[in-house]
Amino acid sequence: MSYIVFQDTYHSHMEVHFSEGGYLGGRNTMENRFSDRNRPLFNRFIKISILGMVFMFLGVWFMTACARESEDAQKPTDALVSDRVEGNTKTPVDLSTAIERVAEQNIPAVVHIEVTERQEVVNPLLPFEGDPFFRHFFNIPQMPRKFKRELKGLGTGMIIDPHGHILTNNHVAGGATKIEVLLANGKRYPARLVGADPKTDLAVIKISAKESLSHVTFGDSDKVKVGQWVVAIGHPGGLDQTVTQGIISAKHRTGIMDPSTYQDFLQTDAAINPGNSGGPLLNLLGEVIGVNAAIASQSGGSEGIGFAIPSNMAIHISRALIAHGKVERGWLGVSVQDITPELAKSFGVEPAKGALIAEVIKGGPAEKAGIKRGDIVVSYGGKEIRNASILRNEVAIGTIGQNVEVAVLRNDKKVKLMVKTGNLEDATKIASSSVKERLGVKVRPVTSREAEKYGLNSQQGVAIVWLDS
Repeated sequence: MSYIVFQDTYHSHMEVHFSEGGYLGGRNTMENRFSDRNRPLFNRFIKISILGMVFMFLGVWFMTACARESEDAQKPTDALVSDRVEGNTKTPVDLSTAIERVAEQNIPAVVHIEVTERQEVVNPLLPFEGDPFFRHFFNIPQMPRKFKRELKGLGTGMIIDPHGHILTNNHVAGGATKIEVLLANGKRYPARLVGADPKTDLAVIKISAKESLSHVTFGDSDKVKVGQWVVAIGHPGGLDQTVTQGIISAKHRTGIMDPSTYQDFLQTDAAINPGNSGGPLLNLLGEVIGVNAAIASQSGGSEGIGFAIPSNMAIHISRALIAHGKVERGWLGVSVQDITPELAKSFGVEPAKGALIAEVIKGGPAEKAGIKRGDIVVSYGGKEIRNASILRNEVAIGTIGQNVEVAVLRNDKKVKLMVKTGNLEDATKIASSSVKERLGVKVRPVTSREAEKYGLNSQQGVAIVWLDS
């Protein structure tokens, strides 16, 4: 015997209808099986079952969604960088793969440089060298005050064109009497010095090779961002083809070298050690954005503070050295200084940016253009001027004789002027005559005899021969 249980839509109690034979309309039997006391319990059971199924469905859906979200979240951790594959298309790539690609692409263009330099050194047997009284009193025979000796050094360079031109640092190859280059493939070539520029610590040498030479590609250092990944390649301590990685820690660093030099360094924590000088600092596109040049270290090794000459400066200097063997620089005819917080407050300039004109040289380009003492240069040739060093660099690398728009702050107003840049070599004559007029003196170079007599280590400096009293 079979039966069906269903909910009567018009009564509050349950009925059972048999599908075949037997007792029909057995209301008393139904009431015996499902008493009024059991109806609420049964209803509660049905409701709980339905709610349980709903919660189970929601739980399965939630867990599936979380799993999918977790998979998507893992993708950025494996794709921290973007790399240009074709044109301007950018595709996420793994950081490790990007560094491997940069190294593979550029190692063939990075060379090991060995130099020999003859230096003049003081005779260690003459502690009072150059003192005629000491020599006469102790009856010491005349001995050579100085002698020459050969010093050997190591460095790094990068091939910058198919013709064999190699960019490196001036302190690597600038004073060398003999230069040899070891390529990544193990071949060795003699090299000659094309030109050197101590003011930027850059030099270009050249090898003559019949084989095809790999060369680097330059990027735009003005587009470098603090925090971006970089790769350094070099030969620290003679260890060939060493690759290190890090980030750009800061930009526009100055005060690293002599104040008379042109400085605008990129700072990086990529390991740079002695021997890395002249090697490339590259972005993850494999482009050179800097030339490794110096480190700040108490131990002499890398401590996470390295400095690279920006690629835009290196491009300008290398082209000038290849074309002319020297660098001709623009000249404005002013003396400038940084805007300190105190000066900014005094001039009412916020924030403390710009280059303060401390002096204008008579007859110079700046005076002819109407630039005055006390002006604050905030823009030069359309580029923002944040400090005096940036202004010096922009003027120096500019085209000589070109008209450039200069924006200055004067009496709380912005004034735009057009200045025709001069040649720094010609500036020496104008500046020296200006100095003579102000000081009222006449000078001449120091002779070798005077240098020996007064114990000078070089013939730098001047001797005063006439003084206006």
